Amino acid sequence: MWRGRTVEMSQEILIVGSKIKALVSEEGMRSDGQLAAAVSDKVRELMKDAVARAKANGRSTVRPHDL
Repeated sequence: MWRGRTVEMSQEILIVGSKIKALVSEEGMRSDGQLAAAVSDKVRELMKDAVARAKANGRSTVRPHDL
């Protein structure tokens, strides 16, 4: 559940929000409440691109260099 509603798997938060907040805080900054969702969206895009690269190279394993 997220904000009182069920979230589809494709919209689930993929990162640990408290870790993002801590990283921002270490730099003396504050983080907006929607930052974790925005970072998660970027990670989702990055991973979809990595999967596409692996497939294009005939592999079923996504490797770090696909990022």
